[in-house]
Amino acid sequence: MNEQPKGGPMARHAAMLCQDPVFRLYLDRRRRFKWNMTEQALPDGTHNEQDARDWLCDACKIERRAELDHRYEAERTFRQIRNRFNAWRAKNRERA
Repeated sequence: MNEQPKGGPMARHAAMLCQDPVFRLYLDRRRRFKWNMTEQALPDGTHNEQDARDWLCDACKIERRAELDHRYEAERTFRQIRNRFNAWRAKNRERA
């Protein structure tokens, strides 16, 4: 029987992050900056919860958020993402 690992605290943090509208706004603005896009081309509010989940899994090189609790490199990448987001949020509190 091939059981998939259960999610723990990191998976729960990742799920909450993907549900956070400010994190999804961060993804909108990050993508616009990265690809030199206008707000008209990629408006705020474009990323939904599923987009955020897909982006996070891709960035952490995982298929399921539960893997964050079982794969060191994925957890490390997730922590870096969360730290960058928190720094961005602190700088942009009045604009977000």
